Amino acid sequence: MNIDKELEQRSGAICELCGSSKALHVFAVAPSNNSAAQSIYACHTCVEQMEDISKMEANHWRCLNDSMWSPVSAVQVVAWRMLNKLKAEGWPQDLLDILYLDEETLSWAKAGNSTDDADDVIVHKDSNGAVLATGDTVVLIKDLDVKGANFIAKRGTAVRNIMLVHDNSEHIEGKVNGQQIVILTKFVKKST
Repeated sequence: MNIDKELEQRSGAICELCGSSKALHVFAVAPSNNSAAQSIYACHTCVEQMEDISKMEANHWRCLNDSMWSPVSAVQVVAWRMLNKLKAEGWPQDLLDILYLDEETLSWAKAGNSTDDADDVIVHKDSNGAVLATGDTVVLIKDLDVKGANFIAKRGTAVRNIMLVHDNSEHIEGKVNGQQIVILTKFVKKST
């Protein structure tokens, strides 16, 4: 059986990432020996976005919420790599936190995961995806129990003159009730 037929049968003739049934073809997951075990059946949209980061649409990849649980190692590897590329969006980090890959699959995923200096830049984004900068004002979108300070930071509270945590894109610092606290970016929205 050729690889096309094998992958079509394995996938049920749908993209193993997003479930589309249009424009499907074999995608070898690097580093690959071009076997069915090291390839996936993927649609044109997924392949195009995997190969050209400038065409990436983050919301298209919400499909990984389902496909990351595939029993196929090649699909798990692609899911892990795409979630890592998108983790600045916020929601992919939640999926990465619960995704389990065995040692062999994880080393395969890391082996083909290209990283360049542009990927290492930490970008802080609010709950709506707006980029945050030091000195911005944000508004809390949820009541937050401030640990160790015995108070609750209420939803709608403005936090002025924030500071970005340089090594974690999900954390900012600011003063609430006169107390300097660390706030998760997913619980704030940028004030205009």
